[in-house]
Amino acid sequence: MEKVVFLDRQSLNANVRKPSFEHEWKEFDQTLPNEVASRLSGATIALTNKVPIRKETLDQLPNLKMIAVAATGYDVIDIGACKDKGVSVANIRNYAVNTVPEHTFALILALKRNLIAYRDDVLDGRWQKHDQFCFFDYRISDLRNSTIGIFGEGALGQGTAKIAKGFGMEVLFADHPPPKADGVEFTDAEEVLKRSDVISLHCPLTDSSRGFIGIEQFKIMKNDSILINTARGGLVNEEDLVVALKEGLIGGAGFDVLTTEPPKDGNPLLDLKLPNFILTPHVAWASDEAQQFLADQLIDNVELFVQGNPQHLVV
Repeated sequence: MEKVVFLDRQSLNANVRKPSFEHEWKEFDQTLPNEVASRLSGATIALTNKVPIRKETLDQLPNLKMIAVAATGYDVIDIGACKDKGVSVANIRNYAVNTVPEHTFALILALKRNLIAYRDDVLDGRWQKHDQFCFFDYRISDLRNSTIGIFGEGALGQGTAKIAKGFGMEVLFADHPPPKADGVEFTDAEEVLKRSDVISLHCPLTDSSRGFIGIEQFKIMKNDSILINTARGGLVNEEDLVVALKEGLIGGAGFDVLTTEPPKDGNPLLDLKLPNFILTPHVAWASDEAQQFLADQLIDNVELFVQGNPQHLVV
């Protein structure tokens, strides 16, 4: 009989059905790194969203056959060690194709129209004291005829491009090493940085992409451009972003992710109280519809693995 353990059930606000095969089920709201090995003791299938499973833990889990990741990104898993030990790893595919691009554009529109600054002024009584029916303290820019540069042409990047075209924006996809999506025209990454009014990140966090947006890239960008990151916090050098915003190297930024989450030990972006910077707590993925799709696919992955017909394997 399979023993299935969900290490961080609280990270998913959806109905998670139990697998159809005979099994023992155990779930924990949260799991600390030093609790992983003991909680997975005897488990054959582990479910995790953001709880890391590393080699030293895998060494203590001889019964483990599969790790089902409740996310698309699987950097919390030691993939090399799983390959060595014959542990299969499956992730979630194409579940956030609407919610992430929509959140991306919520950030873009809020920044391009300075919604936060105008809302704060209303709350502070500025409108009530004004002699005219409106005031123009902050710039408002249309999206039509502007250019968006997208790093990452997967389902989320292409979903963002589709919305952008609906607004009448020119779309540029930044060139990168293979693998690349078929049918996408790529532009040199530096040219994308130079030409774009909006830069939106939708690429995975890898050794080569970690910190690839830093002070040199900010100097290349237009000084009124905005940077959106709904992908991974580690893609951007956060200290450099603070400098770029304070010195006016770029016009604004909207982030849904940080390098370390939750940021219990602080983060330079948490102290950045500027009207042209918006930070949301990694919720771009979390529409009700997307979370339920994810939960259903998570258990589908487990059931198909047990049936001997696995899907969405990364190992």
